[in-house]
Amino acid sequence: MVMVKKTNLYHTTGLNCLVVIVSTIIFSFAISPHVLSQDHSQKQQIEQKSNFERQWLAGDHHVHSRYSVGWNNETDPPTPILGGDARYPIPMNAVMARLYGLDWMVTTDHGGPNHSRVHLEKAYPELLISREAVPDLVQFYGMEFDTPGADHSTIIIPFTDDEADHLYDIESNFNSAEPYPADSTRDTELRMIEALEVMNRFPEKPLVIVNHPSRTATGLGIYGKNTPEQLRNWSDAYPDIAVGMAGAPGHQAATLNTNGNFPRGGYGFGRYPTMGGFDQMTARLGGFWDSMLGEGRKWWITANSDWHYHWTEGFIDFWPGEYSKTYVYAHKNYDDVFDGIRNGRMFVTLGDLISELYVTVSSSVSEAEIGGTAEVERGGSVEITIRFLDPDETNAAGQNPSVGRVDLIVGHVTEPVLDRSADTNPTTRVEARFTKDDWETEGRYHKISYQLEDVKVGSYIRVRGTNTEEMEPKADPIGEDPWSDLWFYSNPVFIDLATN
Repeated sequence: MVMVKKTNLYHTTGLNCLVVIVSTIIFSFAISPHVLSQDHSQKQQIEQKSNFERQWLAGDHHVHSRYSVGWNNETDPPTPILGGDARYPIPMNAVMARLYGLDWMVTTDHGGPNHSRVHLEKAYPELLISREAVPDLVQFYGMEFDTPGADHSTIIIPFTDDEADHLYDIESNFNSAEPYPADSTRDTELRMIEALEVMNRFPEKPLVIVNHPSRTATGLGIYGKNTPEQLRNWSDAYPDIAVGMAGAPGHQAATLNTNGNFPRGGYGFGRYPTMGGFDQMTARLGGFWDSMLGEGRKWWITANSDWHYHWTEGFIDFWPGEYSKTYVYAHKNYDDVFDGIRNGRMFVTLGDLISELYVTVSSSVSEAEIGGTAEVERGGSVEITIRFLDPDETNAAGQNPSVGRVDLIVGHVTEPVLDRSADTNPTTRVEARFTKDDWETEGRYHKISYQLEDVKVGSYIRVRGTNTEEMEPKADPIGEDPWSDLWFYSNPVFIDLATN
């Protein structure tokens, strides 16, 4: 086990020492042939320690390693340059993820010309080493997909004996940046649907999550590489594979970069900014996310670091778990974490504003929690209970932020929209706002109760909270301190009308 002190992390000497330690671990495992032929030894160790009860497990599905390579274009074909885009070995990322409280992580390197061989021959063996070196971290294999006809997406591969072969099949055949010379026929939306079709044939189906969904948008509702039509098409085709998008993108330390003022999230100049650290597709009340939920789609949101290397080293990132966390309600094992992501048992938070969130919808007919569906008699009422843990401890910035307000958001579920480009849901509203005077304390938790009366249409509810006084998240200004503007969002609970 590698032990480090947070206070020493950003001193060059301390960080270099940590790199040396982790490099030694990699070497020691690499010379042991059994590591590369392991089957499920680490999976079995984690499952043996898994709690009988589900719990909130923090994670990150967008973490780059040194196998997000640069390219030497003077050779034919171009040859990969290790560490050319992201710097650190996979075990190093895993050590730091555990340091910052993560229970699960997905290694997601970029593609490029013939990069599928880099994944298969270099990255995957190092992931096996990392699983041995950091055995108490659930470490999924995946990649940041150069999505045909769109921007980047995370692909998460289930933990199986042939996980490496499955990723190789996807990347080599469908990653838009894989061919050399470049092939424009690989970069179409139809090709993406074909990729999803192939994934659907696998005995254990992968997950696809859209990364930084409107990073290329030039205005509010003026989208770039990812459009509402595309995401609806993916959801229609394979809803249990294409399951959602990053509500809060990575690169949140961009504004702290010592080279000058930058926008949060890497949402560059001339692009529409994040809003409270969240992508406009999520943050805009009654916007794209609400339009998807209003069709009854199980379209979930996540948060991630998009880790390459640290802002104190001249880049724009926080370490995995240092700032953004996606919490999944699951047993601490591969299968249940994967299931939790697929079924939306998730909430997201920035700056460790909260660490647990329970949203329960109860009626005389049934009860459901985040990601689930409750039923109610037409015209009946539902009791909504919100419990959250605002941890009394400092975050990675040495601050102890406090939740100042919690919002209950309600929208109607109607028929699928006729306009596939729709990005609004006019029925969405803030049903109620709660401040500290409105909640009670139950041990370490804060509790809010609310009665939603006279439910006559299918609906959904979701919850968000903040440490700010903003009624709605505002567009983030260049140079904003990300630690001062913190939000958390739940995934929805759906409410169906009971049929007699």
